[in-house]
Amino acid sequence: MNFKQIEAFLWVAEMQSFTKAARQLYMSQPAVSFQIKALEEDLEADLFQRGDKKVILTEAGRLLYPEAKKMLRHYHKIKAGLDDLKGLKTGTLVLGASTIPGEYILPLLIGGFKEAYPGIRVALKVAGSGLVTRWLREREIDLGITGVPVEGDGIECSPWMQDEMVLIVNPNHPWVKSGVIDISEIKTSVMIFREQGSGTRRTLEKKLETKGLSLENIPHGMELGSTRAVITAVEAGLGVSIVSRCAVKD
Repeated sequence: MNFKQIEAFLWVAEMQSFTKAARQLYMSQPAVSFQIKALEEDLEADLFQRGDKKVILTEAGRLLYPEAKKMLRHYHKIKAGLDDLKGLKTGTLVLGASTIPGEYILPLLIGGFKEAYPGIRVALKVAGSGLVTRWLREREIDLGITGVPVEGDGIECSPWMQDEMVLIVNPNHPWVKSGVIDISEIKTSVMIFREQGSGTRRTLEKKLETKGLSLENIPHGMELGSTRAVITAVEAGLGVSIVSRCAVKD
């Protein structure tokens, strides 16, 4: 049983004629008869009584008729929904992002996206890069955006935008008057870091390695779970840090 057969059945039932039903369906009468015959064979029941001038439903046909109307109505509803989805008229987009893109970049871009596609519901989940990667592997999100490249089976990673790391200090810190700080001077001040595994932390570690430095040789103030928390701690004079420029552009 298929929807072409159901549609043919309904038109024949309503028009009480194979010929008139064929006109409505833009099909030949033999083609309509073939659809009805295939449906009757599938259901193992006669659906119409054929007369000289019209056809009428049998008891089996009368039983099928209301259910067939429901089936066809649901079919058209589903098809319309799929067509809307193809045209980005409706649907859901689930994004996963690490803290920098999730808190400082994507909210503004999502606003513009919603203006262009008001029927699409957007959900944004923010976590560390490692968790975002896991969400992507487990198909919990449609798209992941992190501060570091992600590798793995079934994952395609492409550069999206450029960012840079900047040093932040309390306004009363002695370095404010210096203007330029050599990277080696980092070892002389208490540093506030993001937690291990975060994209910000990994980027910083790699950058320091190119300068012959290691986080192990830098005084640790504390490790915090978000860039916003790091900035707040620096503002409170608890140490200095290196964070994304996007997070301190104001």
